[in-house]
Amino acid sequence: MINGIINIYKEAGFTSHDVVAKLRGIVGQRKIGHTGTLDPDAVGVLPVCFGNATKLCDLMTDKSKEYEVCMRLGVTTDTQDMSGAILSENEVTADAAAIEAAIMGFVGGYEQIPPMYSALKVNGKRLYELARQGKEVERKPRHVDIPNIRIIEIACPYARFVVECSKGTYIRALCADIGDRLGCGAAMESLKRTRVGNFRIEDALTLSEIEEIVKRGDCEKIVMASDSIFMDYEGAVVKPEAQNALLNGNKLSLRQLDFDNKTFFHDGDMLRVYDERREFKAIYTFVKKEGGFKPYKMFL
Repeated sequence: MINGIINIYKEAGFTSHDVVAKLRGIVGQRKIGHTGTLDPDAVGVLPVCFGNATKLCDLMTDKSKEYEVCMRLGVTTDTQDMSGAILSENEVTADAAAIEAAIMGFVGGYEQIPPMYSALKVNGKRLYELARQGKEVERKPRHVDIPNIRIIEIACPYARFVVECSKGTYIRALCADIGDRLGCGAAMESLKRTRVGNFRIEDALTLSEIEEIVKRGDCEKIVMASDSIFMDYEGAVVKPEAQNALLNGNKLSLRQLDFDNKTFFHDGDMLRVYDERREFKAIYTFVKKEGGFKPYKMFL
C-alpha cells in the first residue's frame, strides 16, 4: 500500500473526485483522498493523499494557495466564470492604471460572499444544488486573507494576475468583486492553481505520467512522506521509556522527548513526533497550562 502524498497536475475537464477515482484504478488502492476541490475547468496542483496520509486531507485544506487567473472585464455570469450564462455585458471605461489599482486594492484580504455555485452547505444542501434549481439563498460573508497579488498583464478587457490566498478564498468571487469595484462587472476566464502549501506546479504530474511511473514500478520515487508538509514544525523523537505512550496516543511531557532544535514552546505550537526508529507517528500540540504535549493527529 502507498502511504504518502503525490502532487497531481489536475487537467481541465476532470473533477477532483474524478482524479481520485482514476488514481484508484491506476495504483489499485482504495484508500485515497484529495486535499481540496478544484473546479472542473481549472487546472493545476492537486495534492492527493494515499493510505495513512489520508488523515492529512483536512489539514492540507488549511494550507495557503496560489493561483494564476485570467479575468474578463465587462461581463457578469451566473457562475462568476465564463462557463456560466451571461447576465450582463458592459463597456469597460477604466484604463490599465485604474484596473491595476482595483485589483491591488484587495491585497490584505476582505469579507467575501461565497458564490452560489460552490460546494458550501446551507441547511444540509450544497449551494450549487440550489443554484441549479434556480434558487438563491443568503450567504454570510467570510474573511479571506490575500497576502499578495502580482499583475502579469492588463490587456483590456482581460487582466492576468497571480493571487496568493488563504483557505476558503473563491477566485471567481474575487474577479466578480473586482468588476463591481470598477463598475463594469467581471468574470473569471481561466484558472490555474500553481501552489498548495509547499506543493508547486513545476513538480506536479499528470494522471498519464503517474500511470507510466506505476507501470515501471517507480511509484516510491514520486511519493512524498506524510511529515514533509510539516517541516516548518519542530521535530522530536520519543525516548525509549515513552515509546508505548506515543503508540497509544497518550500525552507526552517535555522530558520524554529529544528535540531536534528548540525546547521552549508557546501554547498551541505544533510538534512532529517520531518513534525510536525515527519513523513519523504523530503531530502533537503544546498545552502551556499542562506543560506538555497532547496528540493532534496520529499516523499509526
